Amino acid sequence: MSIGRVTLIVLDSVGAGALPDADRYGDTGANTLVHTARAVGGLKLPNLGRMGLGNILALDGVPPAAKPAAAYGKMAEQSAGKDTTTGHWEIAGVLLERPFPVYPRGFPPELIREYEERIGCPVLGNQVASGTAIIEEIGAEHLATGYPIVYTSADSVFQVAAHEEVIPLDELYRICRVARAMLTGEHAVGRVIARPFEGRPGAFRRTANRRDFSLKPVGKTLLDLLKENGWPVLAVGKIEDIFDGEGITGAIHTRGNADGVDQTLKAMRESERGFIFTNLVDFDMLYGHRNNPRGYADALEDFDRRLPEIEGALGPDEVLFITADHGCDPTTAGTDHTREYVPLLVYGRSLPGGQDLGVRQTFADVAATVAELFGLYFPVGKSFCPELKLK
Repeated sequence: MSIGRVTLIVLDSVGAGALPDADRYGDTGANTLVHTARAVGGLKLPNLGRMGLGNILALDGVPPAAKPAAAYGKMAEQSAGKDTTTGHWEIAGVLLERPFPVYPRGFPPELIREYEERIGCPVLGNQVASGTAIIEEIGAEHLATGYPIVYTSADSVFQVAAHEEVIPLDELYRICRVARAMLTGEHAVGRVIARPFEGRPGAFRRTANRRDFSLKPVGKTLLDLLKENGWPVLAVGKIEDIFDGEGITGAIHTRGNADGVDQTLKAMRESERGFIFTNLVDFDMLYGHRNNPRGYADALEDFDRRLPEIEGALGPDEVLFITADHGCDPTTAGTDHTREYVPLLVYGRSLPGGQDLGVRQTFADVAATVAELFGLYFPVGKSFCPELKLK
């Protein structure tokens, strides 16, 4: 049969166990889902469990389904790295041989000097830091001087934080674009991120006006293929930023997981055909990076409660993919991403369900499969359409 629409939801950072090379990344033993479940005494995920999440890995509170409603499996990341851009690009069919550069001691002084010259003022910070911690640490100095705060993390990011009343959003986005244009070659970080905040010292809060400025993908993606062949490609959440708008015909930026689900449902109900690509960021941004397993578990359970709505919005010729882009185990000593497998669930009314898709060797198998569902061919990855047994 022909497929009219595919919805792909990325549960940002919901990893499913350390990859064989996790030791190279300092992530031996990481397991976002298992450790989160253990930390809270078991997860309550009846809908994901019914689909087959508990058939992928042994998960406290989520037993294996006798007859999973979805096809299930897990995927290994073939690309080097464990960041958002690398994971999403691989899902869309781009493999990276080398990871993006990282700066565990901050950015080189000459790089910062060039940036200051280009934006016309000094910067504060230039250190590895948690985003919430650094604004508490030097936010008052930022208010007094008006200078933007620059920092990085274990990921390949150049982050610029500014109070919205001190540096207006348009100006913050402009100086982030300056950084993006400057950071090329050996300093081509995966993302430049605008991190606006509000409030007063002791009570600063990051706002929902974050923007990511990514590199353009280094090869043709599934999104490009679909767009070239006349299929609408709708990006929900930070997808447009991750792909720098390439291969996208429409975009909706969201304010957290709940809004992401709302906007995905709205798109599913209002459009008749095409590809909806959604990122739900709260797991990673609010809980994984802040070592908060209870918050992480609550976010998973919140998504699980919304899953029947998503299923109900599927037409008879539609398929739903649920996966992730990397791990971010909230129980580890560090706060950075973790090198993990990601879960894979594929559901549709035209699919019999229950197929064990095994361990896929690359996230790009999703790109190859989605392309085949739309009657197209994508050269990277291996399609598992035959295993889905479309009716």
